[in-house]
Amino acid sequence: MPRTYRFVIVDVFTDTPFTGNQLGVFTNATGLSDDEMLMLARELHFSETTFVLPPEADGDVRMRIFTPVRELPFAGHPTLGTAFVLGGPLQKVIIKLETARGTVPVALDREGAEIVFGRMEQPIPTIEPYADTAPLYAALGVSGSLLPVERYDNGTPHLYVMLESEAEVAALVPDIAALGKLVGPTGVSVFAVDGTRVKARMFGPELGVVEDPATGSAAGPLAVHLARHRFIEWGEEITIAQGAEVNRPSTLYARAEGDASGITRVDVGGSARVVARGEFAL
Repeated sequence: MPRTYRFVIVDVFTDTPFTGNQLGVFTNATGLSDDEMLMLARELHFSETTFVLPPEADGDVRMRIFTPVRELPFAGHPTLGTAFVLGGPLQKVIIKLETARGTVPVALDREGAEIVFGRMEQPIPTIEPYADTAPLYAALGVSGSLLPVERYDNGTPHLYVMLESEAEVAALVPDIAALGKLVGPTGVSVFAVDGTRVKARMFGPELGVVEDPATGSAAGPLAVHLARHRFIEWGEEITIAQGAEVNRPSTLYARAEGDASGITRVDVGGSARVVARGEFAL
């Protein structure tokens, strides 16, 4: 007899269905092998798919995250989207999701019975300089970065390249093959800033994502990056617009708390909408 596994499709970092970043959530993945999870993630072919399992530590549930090519220890839009899917049935104000980078709490705001906004407390990223910038700039087709290029890792590593204007970010046509060979399983986030408004694009070919519509794991470290380099104040929230170039406009909110001595908290928030439900038979 076939085994059946139910899934939910949710559009994340948007309040409008069929925009934002698509996510598949398998709400009870007990019995699935690693290979089967990867197979299902490849079949859905979203930037990420999550698999919900019983908790093993201090969370309400355990969550595994797969791109079409690999498992990730942590990612942002899968965490927020899974919290939206589970928040209703579990009737939680704060839902705790166990990831390979620790337990991530997500606070959920409701209007009546409907969840309308969620905010996750992300793992604190590690930070290191990235010295080999000339090939990176060549692969992106840019002349340089207004801030030092640094590598942040909160479970999904990202490099950050700052351009002068939103128009420059929108006009990017990177050499995706060269970029993938150069940085491997690391996302490259290119952005421009206007006050607390940010225009961003994220390329991650070796993560299984040529261009991501909304990258929660990059949003938190971006707020850290801007605060560290004094483009914003610590604790100030930025609004990130992403995804227009792939016809999936998204809005993310991020803030970082701390000071010159260290980072104390990183929050990323947004909305999400469930758009479909179904099941696979294996």
